[in-house]
Amino acid sequence: MFMTDTPSHYLDARGLFCPEPVMLLHNKVREMQAGDVLDVLATDPSTTRDIPKFCAFLGHALVKQETIGDEYRYLIRKGG
Repeated sequence: MFMTDTPSHYLDARGLFCPEPVMLLHNKVREMQAGDVLDVLATDPSTTRDIPKFCAFLGHALVKQETIGDEYRYLIRKGG
């Protein structure tokens, strides 16, 4: 299977606070196929802790994590 870091799914969780971003992330990942990449944008600082833990616990790859101003961006590849 060819792996790419180009997202094919997007989740805008800006303006939402814990636990909403991770709840939306969980629902979005369920819709995806293994190997698909999700681009997540958030403004809640707790996502810097919660999203990496979510990925590690459920076996997804956190491809990229970055802070851009007051926003947080994550690229997540669904495991499976």
